[in-house]
Amino acid sequence: MHIALIPARGGSKRIPRKNIRSFAGRPMISWPIEAALSSGLFDHVVVSTDDPEIAEVAQATGAEVPFTRAPELADDFTPARDVIIDGIDQMEARTGKRVDRLCCLFATAAFVQADDLQKTHALLEDLPQDGFVFAAASYPHPVHRAMVHTPQSGIEMLFPVHAGTRTQDLPEAFHDAGMFYWGRRDTFVARTPMFNPASHPYVMPRDRALDIDTPQDWDFAEALFRSRKS
Repeated sequence: MHIALIPARGGSKRIPRKNIRSFAGRPMISWPIEAALSSGLFDHVVVSTDDPEIAEVAQATGAEVPFTRAPELADDFTPARDVIIDGIDQMEARTGKRVDRLCCLFATAAFVQADDLQKTHALLEDLPQDGFVFAAASYPHPVHRAMVHTPQSGIEMLFPVHAGTRTQDLPEAFHDAGMFYWGRRDTFVARTPMFNPASHPYVMPRDRALDIDTPQDWDFAEALFRSRKS
């Protein structure tokens, strides 16, 4: 079976209750749930949460919440992989069926659309067993020209060899957009590194690959989201 697993714990710190806070007129988590349901890819769209209010909102939007996430898997330091493996174990125990493909779709991924999930599922099918497909975004400026500032040494370039290289001669670089990860059951369970040579990035436009970590991020993302919907 194919599963969309949406991790959504209740203890967000920088933006309290952000997983169910109103975003463009609806609870934030409702947007990725809708995308997963609309894609037609999944036998189950499951929200993994420790929070009864999040569970209620998720179910009202059409997702399943067949188990409550354990407290030890719901703190600030729990790796996503642990939550994914727990979701696999829980769903296999409850359905008696084996998970085949899983998409870990994050609760604040409001800009993910159904066709993004369809396209990335198709990409996964062409990858080797150990491959993952993940949402990525390009850096707006070449990372090879990045620098740091330290009290000890002042400004230092991370890649001094490129101090004189023209930006147009440097390769484009990408980062994990933190929106979703597609993979096969055994690859998740084996804890195969996500970013390995068999994996493939799905490059999202930068205006749809936004981190929402602060109230300012939220306001900007919501304004952009509304403008895209209008």
